[in-house]
Amino acid sequence: MDRSTRRSRLTRRLPDLDAEAFLVTRLPNVRYLSGFSGTNGQLLLTANDGLFLTDGRYAEAASHEVPDLPPFIYSGDTLDAVVRACRQVVARQVACEVDGLTYRAWSRLRGAGLVLLPGDREVEALRREKDPDEVALIASAQAIADDAFEAITGKLAEGVTERQVSFELETFMRERTVGGPAFDTILAFGENAAEPHHHPTDRALGRGDVVKMDFGCVVDGYRSDMTRTLAFGDPPTRLREVFDVVRAAQLAGVDSLKAGMTAGEIDQVVRDVIVRAGYGEAFSHPLGHGVGLEIHEDPILRPGGEEVVPRSAVVTIEPGVYLPGVGGVRIEDMVEVTADGCRVIPRTPKDLIVL
Repeated sequence: MDRSTRRSRLTRRLPDLDAEAFLVTRLPNVRYLSGFSGTNGQLLLTANDGLFLTDGRYAEAASHEVPDLPPFIYSGDTLDAVVRACRQVVARQVACEVDGLTYRAWSRLRGAGLVLLPGDREVEALRREKDPDEVALIASAQAIADDAFEAITGKLAEGVTERQVSFELETFMRERTVGGPAFDTILAFGENAAEPHHHPTDRALGRGDVVKMDFGCVVDGYRSDMTRTLAFGDPPTRLREVFDVVRAAQLAGVDSLKAGMTAGEIDQVVRDVIVRAGYGEAFSHPLGHGVGLEIHEDPILRPGGEEVVPRSAVVTIEPGVYLPGVGGVRIEDMVEVTADGCRVIPRTPKDLIVL
């Protein structure tokens, strides 16, 4: 991955921010710009150079993960190290990530003489458009999730619990990638599927239950995200109807999304299908979100959203309908946005599977 070009794109923004340097402290952004995968690292970037800051635990890792930036290895307080690094690169006016510093840290750095300027979501804006290497890693993570879904459906049996199935699903992924699950697996049987973000319990699977699975895994830092809803035996008639509505809405989103649409426009296309079917109030969350180094990234596909969806973004299209006491259905695909459409990344079918 050409991280030097990524850094150059960021530092070209320094004059517009009236800054002499950019301090990057959010770890996903540090990884995006440097390749560092540890738990303590910061970047201080200027128009002509930069420093990678970390403590002694990661000195060796930095030598091979961040070979193209001078290391600034410190012990003790991170904020003191940031101040010393700013003096080394002769930068007083520093753009910062407003989501990456606490108020206490902001106050201390200002108290040390730095002029802090808001660099609000500058790196996140760069991350919206994925390069081919990023898309390939996301696709690799999704391929493992596809295999996990196929494996786990063969193990569903009457009496198994949500917690047991979730454990087996996550174990399958852990055995195939050191990154493991991309987030806490959502696995719900029957009426529990009415909770959009249900935590697995000891609820046992019975005939006629729907099974909602929302899960993903990580490959080299990049994540996948997919939801499928199936049935263990014949589901209630109303949930069959809901499934058909959600599937039609999801397909409408896949067929309509293309680069240049706003987040609100594509959300409305999908939401209209569900509203016309009489389930508008039961679709209680945004349509989708970007996926990459984080499971929820820009752009967020939400009602009224004005953010433009760019070419090469990877986003989810995940409508759902949730009926308390009855159950719920969500169908989710990650798609890669193209100039004239989008490409679905998962290979797992979306038709209703009845086991």
